[in-house]
Amino acid sequence: MKTKLFLIAILFAIGCTPASNSNSAKSGANAEVKKGVAPVADNEIAVIEMENSAAYGNIKIELYSNIAPKAVARFKELAREGVYDGVTFHRINQSVIQSGDPLSKDADPSNDGTGKSDKPNVPAEFSDILYDTGIVGAARSQDVNSANSQFFITLKREQGFDNKYTIFGKVIEGMNNVRTISGVQPKDGERPVEPIRIKTVKIEAK
Repeated sequence: MKTKLFLIAILFAIGCTPASNSNSAKSGANAEVKKGVAPVADNEIAVIEMENSAAYGNIKIELYSNIAPKAVARFKELAREGVYDGVTFHRINQSVIQSGDPLSKDADPSNDGTGKSDKPNVPAEFSDILYDTGIVGAARSQDVNSANSQFFITLKREQGFDNKYTIFGKVIEGMNNVRTISGVQPKDGERPVEPIRIKTVKIEAK
């Protein structure tokens, strides 16, 4: 029962149930989708440095301000303020690895996945870019305009996410490290029992 409640608490709209079958998909149906715009990488990239670099290495992400300017601006802002320093990848399943929750820094695993920054939520910036391997998206609740600090990286093609979750970047180096993180065991539900912690996220010139 405890595990079941924990899973409910951390469930975001990008869960294992296909988005087309969820209430969040219905609320997202009326959100504007930017169509026919190719992503253009910013002149800055994000570098996720893991606390256990020997095991998990780094992950480099290109960012798409021309697709999701508000989401990219928020991600850069939080990274520069150190909000992501010490957060964990609190959610790992066959579809995604997810991080960015400030509450995952504390010693209480039951609240992991339920938190956000102290800044206002970011409105949806949906696009017709496909959710393929390595896409970085903004996690949210059923409210399409509830993205804030949490983000996820896809492990494979996820058709059910298309046009429903803000895409703001893509992994350009370190996808092998993403897969290493995704394979960590043991887990309590979707949360690794031993924290997989981010040391810092740096915003660097290309």
